Amino acid sequence: MKKQLLGASVVLLLSACQSNSISEPGASSSKLANASSSAVQVKQSEAQRLNILLEEYFKESMALNPIYATFVGENAYNDKFPAPISVENRAKELAFEKKYLKAINAIDAGKLEGQDLLSYKIFKQDREMSIIGSSFDDYLLPFNQMYGVHNFFATLGSGASAQPFNTAQDYYNFEQRAKGFALFMDSAIDAMREGIEKKVVLPKAIIEKVLPQLQAHMVDDVKSSVFYGPLTMLETNEQISESEKAKIIASYSKVIAGVIVPTYKKTYAFVKDEYQQHGRDSVGLSALPKGKAWYEYQIAENTTLPLTAEEIHEYGQQEVARILGEMKKVKQTVGFKGSLPEFFTFLKEDGQFYFSSEQEVVDAYEAVKTKINNRVGQLFEIFPKADYEVRPVEAFRAASSAGASYQSPAPDGSRPGIFYINTHDLKAQPKFIMETLSIHEASPGHHFQTSIQQEVEGLAKFRKFGGYTVFDEGWALYAESLGKEMGLFTDPYQWYGRLADEQLRAMRLVVDTGLHAKGWSRQQAIDFMTANSSMAASDIESEVERYISIPGQALAYKIGQRAIRDMRTKAEAALGDKFDIRKFHTQILIDGALPMPILQAKVEQWVEAQKKA
Repeated sequence: MKKQLLGASVVLLLSACQSNSISEPGASSSKLANASSSAVQVKQSEAQRLNILLEEYFKESMALNPIYATFVGENAYNDKFPAPISVENRAKELAFEKKYLKAINAIDAGKLEGQDLLSYKIFKQDREMSIIGSSFDDYLLPFNQMYGVHNFFATLGSGASAQPFNTAQDYYNFEQRAKGFALFMDSAIDAMREGIEKKVVLPKAIIEKVLPQLQAHMVDDVKSSVFYGPLTMLETNEQISESEKAKIIASYSKVIAGVIVPTYKKTYAFVKDEYQQHGRDSVGLSALPKGKAWYEYQIAENTTLPLTAEEIHEYGQQEVARILGEMKKVKQTVGFKGSLPEFFTFLKEDGQFYFSSEQEVVDAYEAVKTKINNRVGQLFEIFPKADYEVRPVEAFRAASSAGASYQSPAPDGSRPGIFYINTHDLKAQPKFIMETLSIHEASPGHHFQTSIQQEVEGLAKFRKFGGYTVFDEGWALYAESLGKEMGLFTDPYQWYGRLADEQLRAMRLVVDTGLHAKGWSRQQAIDFMTANSSMAASDIESEVERYISIPGQALAYKIGQRAIRDMRTKAEAALGDKFDIRKFHTQILIDGALPMPILQAKVEQWVEAQKKA
């Protein structure tokens, strides 16, 4: 049974955590204890000003991003959709960031400590980065095959996501949200037309993948629409009267037929008949206006570190070579006599490594979940309250989605976390990646990190529900490296799966920088990944197109893992016998996602405190 954060131990743990966070430079606990009452009052006043500011920011941000509000349980916005793309609305968003940067700069950081000082540093950095990011024309590319309103709106409307469908009002809320979606998609078309004029357009290969995603929702019978899902849920809903159900079915069906389906049809027609012919042959961000600076920003945004594309590319090449060497050792261990490329072919083609049905995949991952849950106590002393479920990716988005993903639980505990497995192509889900993939997406990877962050009491909401890709994905990849310490990866093929997963992340460093800084073509990236892994061809194609669509995001995994591993190595060397791996992991997780420089400073301070303990 999974251990949980419960009772008085939670209070003690969180209190200890806060005292271990970054404090005012030079302000020792003894100095604070001897401070005059007036000085203490000043500090309380400044901290109070900060926390009022952070709460105001969070509330105001909900109105700007009502979908985000729904996901974090702020249900007052469930009928709203983000404002349409326009010069006026973009100016409002920039003014919002500038207003709060000015406000945070008026806070005296020297009078803050603990969680307050952490929040100050994070908030200030976030506002500065957002303002810099506003100088790039990402609004001209409002969606792609990986991320975009056309996909997440369908997931919301399916009834299997964060949008609640419990009361009659819930249904009417989504009807109103659908009307907002239609307005937003009209504005997205206008923005993409502007993109054509400015030559900021999607690559042709990406446009080809978006079209079927739009077409999937162009149905003639509303009952065949994914958006009809919530209406099927009415049958077992005892909170709504039969007469009210009839009204909902009539009005909701009308919205599907008269608003949602026409919106997808209109967008599809625009993309196919007008936009596609202007799609670009190039794929890298550097090929666009201000592209070089844009990619440098994406590196900084996604890694939180002062790194160049060149040094990341070189590090990736080194890691790819190292991991290939480890793969050769596995080949020798299992007694395979051929070359490494032949071993890759064997792993891709031999039926023993693949599932025969979607249900078999889900059942296998449920079994791995149980195995891991029985072992995490060896390395952790804190555990999420929330559980997670294993589900296949919905059919309407499976063809262009990643092999696996994770959706965080509802903050109020009403919805568990979801570990999505893409069963669209069973050859892209080999059995030998089960242990490492489950660790990464669920426990002790994303599910641990995200759930614990949401469950920390007193954490500012912008941190509780925020994140940094380098921390989130760096932690998940670091978590994979803990498998052997937990008694997993005893099967050499499962260990190969771990190597294959790390190799994917190492190849990402090379391919992402190759595409966006070195002028690589889509095919060049595919060829590189084919030569250095046993991944399925379909998986390689979707991965490469993912990197094309979201530049820089793929860098975060390996860069974050390296940073966390370096912190552990230094802590082990500094503390020797005093080093406790469970307490180290608490320090990494208990303050939520942090930029790497801030996390490093926090861990260094913890190490110094442990030396004196």
